Amino acid sequence: MTQKRQLLWIILPCVIAFLAVTNIACAPVGSLVLLALCCMALLWKLKIENRSIWSVLSQYAAVRVVCWLGKRQRIRLESDTLDIHRVQEETLLMRLRKHADTVYGKQFDFSSIKDTEMFRQRHPLTDYDHYGEFVKRVARGEQKVLISDIPVILAMTSGTSGSSRMLLSTRETNTEFFMQGVTVCLDVMRRTFPATNSLQKTLKLFYSPTFCQSEAGIPIGPNSSTPASSKHMLHMYSTPAPVYQVLNERDALYLHLLFGLKDRNLGMLESNFCSTVFYAFRALQECWKDLVLDVELGRISSSLNLTTKIRSALEKLMKPDPKRAAELKAQFKDGFGGIALRLWPHLHLVLTVDSGSNQIYGEMLRQHYCKEVPFYSPFYAATEGLIGVNLWPLQESRQYLLCPRSMFCEFIPEEDLDSEQPNTLLMEQLQEGQRYELLVTNASGLFRYRIGDVVKVVGFHNQCPKVEFQYRRGQMLSVRGEKVSESMFLGALQKAVTQWPGAQLIDYSCVESGILGDASGVAQPHYHVFVELKGVRNLSEQQRDKLDHCLQDDSPIYRSFRIKGSIGSMRVQLVSDGTFKELKDHMMAFSKTSSNTFKMQRVIRKKEFADFLLRKTVS
Repeated sequence: MTQKRQLLWIILPCVIAFLAVTNIACAPVGSLVLLALCCMALLWKLKIENRSIWSVLSQYAAVRVVCWLGKRQRIRLESDTLDIHRVQEETLLMRLRKHADTVYGKQFDFSSIKDTEMFRQRHPLTDYDHYGEFVKRVARGEQKVLISDIPVILAMTSGTSGSSRMLLSTRETNTEFFMQGVTVCLDVMRRTFPATNSLQKTLKLFYSPTFCQSEAGIPIGPNSSTPASSKHMLHMYSTPAPVYQVLNERDALYLHLLFGLKDRNLGMLESNFCSTVFYAFRALQECWKDLVLDVELGRISSSLNLTTKIRSALEKLMKPDPKRAAELKAQFKDGFGGIALRLWPHLHLVLTVDSGSNQIYGEMLRQHYCKEVPFYSPFYAATEGLIGVNLWPLQESRQYLLCPRSMFCEFIPEEDLDSEQPNTLLMEQLQEGQRYELLVTNASGLFRYRIGDVVKVVGFHNQCPKVEFQYRRGQMLSVRGEKVSESMFLGALQKAVTQWPGAQLIDYSCVESGILGDASGVAQPHYHVFVELKGVRNLSEQQRDKLDHCLQDDSPIYRSFRIKGSIGSMRVQLVSDGTFKELKDHMMAFSKTSSNTFKMQRVIRKKEFADFLLRKTVS
């Protein structure tokens, strides 16, 4: 059945049903009953590529509702960007009034604060240590400590810059993220990539996190809800609900891939972060033969460690499909360059964040597995809440418009980052081309909070700043105060890799020599760089030196320290294939984060992680 005929058969029952509802007051009861029976017969008989019409209509309804919300929210956002100071002040005062009756609100007399200036004069800048005891009291069950609501979860941060931290997450925070972020970005996506309006399914890579409980019974874990929590959303995904009950990440990924491969008409790949998509394709490259056999025989592999209930539910959804298996086998045998579009010829988009520490994964996917498939990096967000939305998906550099009603934002100029209580700027006071550290006052108990992100203002949409993420303050290399940021180091590394014939960068992390102690091997402080490469097994000393020279070219301060001998030469060490996937698993074992929120640390601060990389060094 062609796509046009598919759409006709989808729209026809919708129109009939709509006419039945809108004319219910004037139509004879007998006619309505007959019309309803006709609709039922049509809905019952119609199948579209192994999907029931009920599934298609449920997806259609969910998409239309979200699109309608997205248009409304986009109009409101456009209006807000015209008067940014007023909107930001409204957002701040709303937060303060809501939490004025809490222990914290009374301590800072929120009820008497009338404007942004009074708030900034009265309340200090804060970091996590400022909130530690308050959060512990909430975890014990005390109410109205930091916020007037009871948190739905004690959310663990990803720990990119160190250990994970426990923050409060409320229904209001989640609602804001959905309304101001998800709906707006879906509206942008469907305008920019019209083909995503089709009712194809999405392969959503998501791993169900595990939770523990606080003394008061509040869940503790990553701030991410499973797609299975909404039955309306499940119709959109190729993965069936039972898979989201599988807690073992390896088995869950296999099942995501299995049901994704079964659907030739897949329209989109989606995950929170690009690293998840990249490692999914690497897993696909390793186990495609097993997956194809399962598709051919219509089975669930016996090697998966599944409960009887889950296995039984999934096996009911499997049917032998030798035709699809043969097609898959032929594509895999032709190699993995551009494999995404060959497996799914109607694939329209990869929806995932590919900025910041995920930039290298996005570049590898576009160059290899996902050639010619567009990417959309929709959000700039953190455990603290929604920060920005990307209204310009086709821009090569990922630019995010700050969301003026999500959080009240302040900014510290980059040159003042080391001051204890520096003066801050507001959105309307920022200058294009300058870098700032971001401070937020959010809906869940953080006030003038330094989240550690440094952003660059790249322009304005009306009065509202557009920003590019630059680096995390805790992810700077600085053995002599030189302060080499993640973005600067990555740029130098990418330039060096182009001068290593045949090499492709898979992943990397850096360690300051002081972390390694005697294992560093050189007297002067220096950088250890651990790289996982494809295409080369060894590097000459001249090639390794290229990275040091590239960084000197990009950082005059680093160069001056190298010339003076205050910083020793960089040590570049190759690690074995798959090391960074193993490191990710190792890091996650030390935290309460999940794969959905994990970000690789580009500067390793813990000795056990640095020692792990040393043990994996092959050259």
